[in-house]
Amino acid sequence: MKKLLIVITLGLISLSTFAQKTKAQNLQRFDVKKIHFGFSLGINTAHLGVHRMPLNFNDSLSSIGVTSQSGFNLGIVSELHLNKYFGIRFIPTLVFGQRNMDFNFINPLGKQYKEERIIESTYLDFPILFKYRSERLNNFAAYVVAGGKYSIDLASNEDVKNEEIPQSIVKLKKHTYAAEVGVGTDFFLPYFKFSIELKMSYTIGDAMIHDKTELSTPIDKILPKMFFITFLFEG
Repeated sequence: MKKLLIVITLGLISLSTFAQKTKAQNLQRFDVKKIHFGFSLGINTAHLGVHRMPLNFNDSLSSIGVTSQSGFNLGIVSELHLNKYFGIRFIPTLVFGQRNMDFNFINPLGKQYKEERIIESTYLDFPILFKYRSERLNNFAAYVVAGGKYSIDLASNEDVKNEEIPQSIVKLKKHTYAAEVGVGTDFFLPYFKFSIELKMSYTIGDAMIHDKTELSTPIDKILPKMFFITFLFEG
């Protein structure tokens, strides 16, 4: 699905670039505004970068697998125009995501068994992004964004005590920071600006809580990351 959406997006960019004829520009005063607002809707794919501790002969854990899952996100857009090419964006966003972790063990008798842990997250993201936009081609422009964000995981299990529950869990921190980079296209319609944006988010630093359980001990660090496809509507 992700690859299909990327192909569709690139196709739209190509059509807009090569098929547009000179026409009247919509929203001609859009760049004159110092600040504008809007909202965003999108889908995401969440993943975990798992780094293991060095293996030892007494380690019963043979491998760790991570299955990415799809989620969705919605946010409120505000952008400060520095000039017609540069802007600063602040987009508080509610992000729903999930990742499944498979822990594959080998018992003393040589028999393999698997334990699955589902990690659900509900992030409240506060990103600050710098945007550079190209010159408008009629009612189309391309742009890049880069910046960082602070995130609060409202579904974090940080405060759960593994010794008090029957099945241990993988605990991730409630507060994290991430770097973000992306590309997008702006379409200036008669009454609003519609954008399609592809963006990657990389967590900075280890997001795992090391509480010395059977699941956490073999792991050196966990680095969450997300891929976003977002549709923005701005006026």
